[in-house]
Amino acid sequence: MSTMHTEILVIGGGPAGLSAALTLSRARRDVVVLDSGEPRNARAQGAHGLLGLEGIRPLGLLARGREEVTSYGGRIIHDRVAHAQADDGAFQVEAESGRRIQAGTLLIATGTRDVLPDIPGLAERWGRDVIHCPYCHGWEIRDERIGVLATGPMSAMQALMFGQWSPQVQFYPQGRDYPAEQLAKLTATGITIADRRVTGIDVRSDALTGVVLDDASVTPLDALVVPATTRARIDGLDGLGLQIEESEAAIALVVDAAGQTSVPGVWAAGNVVNPAMQVSEAAANGARVAMTLNTELIFQHAENKTQESDS
Repeated sequence: MSTMHTEILVIGGGPAGLSAALTLSRARRDVVVLDSGEPRNARAQGAHGLLGLEGIRPLGLLARGREEVTSYGGRIIHDRVAHAQADDGAFQVEAESGRRIQAGTLLIATGTRDVLPDIPGLAERWGRDVIHCPYCHGWEIRDERIGVLATGPMSAMQALMFGQWSPQVQFYPQGRDYPAEQLAKLTATGITIADRRVTGIDVRSDALTGVVLDDASVTPLDALVVPATTRARIDGLDGLGLQIEESEAAIALVVDAAGQTSVPGVWAAGNVVNPAMQVSEAAANGARVAMTLNTELIFQHAENKTQESDS
């Protein structure tokens, strides 16, 4: 199979990647987007907090974004990275299909994947009535019976957040210890602290109706908040030697303030560097990194031309 050549390869076609590709295509760059087609929020009913596009279906948003990128000459390839490496001033990327792409610059916007607790049924309800973010889903579950499942050190404060949207919030510590002052805040604001562990969920007529506890009892609920741990989607990118940052809550790529990774010529944007970004933030970050990248390429080109004229 022949090798495709491009000036900039954007790996990942979510809000950050497509926004970056749109910005770069409008800057008259030769851009290819390599996208596996598996966005993090695919199961969600709508994307929220997007001015002018409130509630748009996530897959519909990406379809519009792909059309906009291609309208300016950008190319979209539906494939997944199998291997990537630096090679003599460029980057060689091989996709799972066997397709080969050579690029002068890489922009990684592969996003993140959510890792849920090992409780039966959670994954099937994820993005529907098993959720994680008050700003993404809080309005849709306002005034309902909400359970918050502890998964890390910040879970108690996340339970406190959901009290803004409903007076019926229960917090399940799951055996974790939390500072007394945090628990006092929950109690003072009307949030119930449960003394049993959640071991399963109760689903009827394709809707969450409660959680199953370790004594086999069922507590009625309408929604369950699970602050998932996140892992940057960097499969196939090991050959680049990118620096990552790991904590109990997340694994993310390390970038500087401009979006440059630890490897020269490789940039990154969106949830792959910060899993807490909303869709609007990821899109904005993709555009900003793309503008900075494009500006740097302009200056590099001018410097190279200056050196050629002086030699």
